[in-house]
Amino acid sequence: MTAQVFKRLFTPVALRGRMLRNRIVFGAHTANMAVEGLPTERHAAYYAERAIGGAAMIVVEPMPVHAAAVLTRGNFRHSDDSVIPHFRKVTDAIRSNGAIAIQQLYHVGQHSDADNSFHAGWSPSGLPSYHDSDGSHRMTEAEIEETIDGFVQAARRCREAGFDGVEVWAAYHSMLDQFWTPWSNRRDDRWGGSLENRTRMSREVMSRIRKECGEDFIVGLAINDEPEVEVALQREALAEIIALHDRDALMDYVTCGSGSYFDFHKLMPTFLYPEKLGADLASVLKSAVKHALVTAESHIRTPENAESVLSEGKADLVSIVRGQIADPHLAAKAAADRPQDIRGCLSCNQMCWGRRSRDYWISCVINPSAGREWEWGGDRFSPAERPKRVFVVGGGPAGLEAARVAAERGHQVVLAEASDRPGGQFRLAGLQPRRAQIVDLIDWYERQLSQLGVEVRYGAYVEAEDVEREGADHVIVATGSLPPEGAFQRALPQFDQIPGGGRALSAEAVMAREARPGKRVIVLDEGGNWKGCGTAWKLAEEGHEVTLVTPDPLVGKELQRTAADVPLRRNLARLGVRFVTESAIVHWEGAIARVASLLDGSERQIEADALVFAATNMAEDSLALELAARGIAFTAIGDCTAARQAAYAIHDGRKAALAL
Repeated sequence: MTAQVFKRLFTPVALRGRMLRNRIVFGAHTANMAVEGLPTERHAAYYAERAIGGAAMIVVEPMPVHAAAVLTRGNFRHSDDSVIPHFRKVTDAIRSNGAIAIQQLYHVGQHSDADNSFHAGWSPSGLPSYHDSDGSHRMTEAEIEETIDGFVQAARRCREAGFDGVEVWAAYHSMLDQFWTPWSNRRDDRWGGSLENRTRMSREVMSRIRKECGEDFIVGLAINDEPEVEVALQREALAEIIALHDRDALMDYVTCGSGSYFDFHKLMPTFLYPEKLGADLASVLKSAVKHALVTAESHIRTPENAESVLSEGKADLVSIVRGQIADPHLAAKAAADRPQDIRGCLSCNQMCWGRRSRDYWISCVINPSAGREWEWGGDRFSPAERPKRVFVVGGGPAGLEAARVAAERGHQVVLAEASDRPGGQFRLAGLQPRRAQIVDLIDWYERQLSQLGVEVRYGAYVEAEDVEREGADHVIVATGSLPPEGAFQRALPQFDQIPGGGRALSAEAVMAREARPGKRVIVLDEGGNWKGCGTAWKLAEEGHEVTLVTPDPLVGKELQRTAADVPLRRNLARLGVRFVTESAIVHWEGAIARVASLLDGSERQIEADALVFAATNMAEDSLALELAARGIAFTAIGDCTAARQAAYAIHDGRKAALAL
């Protein structure tokens, strides 16, 4: 089928003698799935699903080229031919489903991680790491040659494993970028100083890969845009470097990302950043190259984003990474002119980068099959052997996913929701600043349920008698959770609520407009996540004078893993929000809060018109308890089993529906 909506996106393009079926790349990212350094069935199924879903080129997660380059627990083995037969499973899975298979090769240079590598970081000039507090080792010429050969031998293994090519990583101020950048390359030998010398290492790497792997082997290059960091290479300097490589046809394509170790938060930009971040640098490079194709990467979430980048002539290819983690069939749906059926990425980083940052394999909040394709059959559903009548109680994220997947499998589904709209408390999160993608997701669920013939009943408060009357073959209880009474603080476990008797408003009540705080508001953030921080942001945007109190050492502690905490704090500071950290509220009478330091016990008083608390909810399990008492079989999912984040509710919903 020929796409009518996204014509440029689905125009084939030649790359080193191969024809890409469209312009969509599933770009490199650390899935962190290796076991003892070897790719597994988890890898093969993960990449196969995106190839089945229509991506034209898949760049497999980076391979460290040397012992000094190891960065994560799930990294592949470096310098070891034993990986070759294992990678053949991955390349076969990609290529047999119509996509080109590339592997990224990387070396982080000075920004290494001794916790994983147990090796000193190697760098041009021995400068400190921005990954942690370690220093790095100034490389000798022999070590530079050793590293170059590491790239070449890694490329050889890729060729022998069936990859169509490699992508050489020079982005984010990595090893090769460190040699390019005068700030980090202070050498006075033939590897430093002039542009010719500073680019010698990358040119040697790429020319030797071509010689080793042959003329039909694709060689790409990855770089990044970092215009706000003074010492980083700016666009004009990068264009000169890329033009130098292109002059000798050293690469077949160049990929443009954003951020770096200097500003880590733009590497995987959350919804706090504008979209299409890689497109501006890509546009500059388009006018600097004669041979290489240019790929725009970074926060290009949707086919609409991608089509606009291509139609404006800013790039030849587009890399959509998190968008295809969230919906691996994004390309196929766009090709069929069905963009409304694409499950849109939330740009939240919670389960992709958030899990990777904790050294787990990645997944996705809204696509729990991500990383489990080998186990769950990807984002495709086999028909149920015996279709059943399924009654789902609760239209939050757990209930919506359970109803959708059950209906996808051919079951007859009724979904009962007590309120007048779907989404539950997840919808309230979508009302916080810049989080409307959550509301878009809920709208997507509504469309899917309608298309699948799910009967949705709003305003339906369900009790045990109603379940009995329904007479369903299977009952799924997804009744969610509720904010606790009062404001329990983990730092003061002896109190169920703040002493003093003053009324405390839940963040949920404030976001739902059930409660209207006055001008001066204290937000007590027990979770260190978006519930408290996003509510504080919303109130500050509306003109309230906000003081955010947290027991944590910094605001947004739990958001560190998603790379959202720093840009969040910048926005809160811009709006005048006051931060009171490592503290608890020891007394609240309704007008004055006594706030105690958890470090030295000193107290301060804060006058306020309202206190809003964001704390861990309590499971709403009353229906589950009623059903259990009557002996009615059911499956409980989501927050009604234990209050957690949306990712686990959606996971529960998927798992329950697959088990029917």
